[in-house]
Order: sequence, then C-alpha cells, then structure tokens
Amino acid sequence: MESRERPLTGNETPFRPVRLILVILLILLSISMLAQWYGMNVTMPRYCQYPGDVIGRVQQVLNEKQPAGEGDRKPYIIAARLMYLVPRHSDETQDDYILRLQQHIDKQCR
Repeated sequence: MESRERPLTGNETPFRPVRLILVILLILLSISMLAQWYGMNVTMPRYCQYPGDVIGRVQQVLNEKQPAGEGDRKPYIIAARLMYLVPRHSDETQDDYILRLQQHIDKQCR
C-alpha cells in the first residue's frame, strides 16, 4: 500500500491535537470559573432585596406543577435560578433544603 500523506514542507506546521485539547480545556475552565463568579457576586446579591418572597416562591416551585398559574412567571423563574445556584442534595428533605437556602441567602447578604 502506498502512503498518501504528503511530506511536510518548511512552511507547514504539524497538527498537534494535544495543544488543541489543552486550549479547549482552558477555555471551558475559564467559562466555568466566570459563571461561578458571576453567580456568586452578581446574581446572588439580587436575592437580598426580598429574601422571604424568594423563599416562598421556591417552595411553590417545589410543590406546585404550575406555580405562576396564568400570572407573571418572572418571579418564579428567578426562584428557579436560585435553585440552580444552590442545588438540593439528593438525600435532603425539602424543609432542610429551604433552611439551607435561607442560610445561604443570609450569608450572601451580609
């Protein structure tokens, strides 16, 4: 069988997949770190204005199929975003989760 690869000339550089993979991993890691920073430093302080309302809406999101009904959904989307930032542990009861969520908001708002 003949080899169909061209020999490298002086102007071409060889393909280096390790370098490409490292660059992609660095980009993904940077995006992840920026998202975590944004979540803790920009998004979490927004919940400090009305923490009781947000906790009540989180409970509604956890308990009801359509917590907003036909009304405005934005407050419930904000509550769901908080649930994403502070996820519930698999073995955690709902009451424990709500208490931990309240403590987390209190800690962030100091």
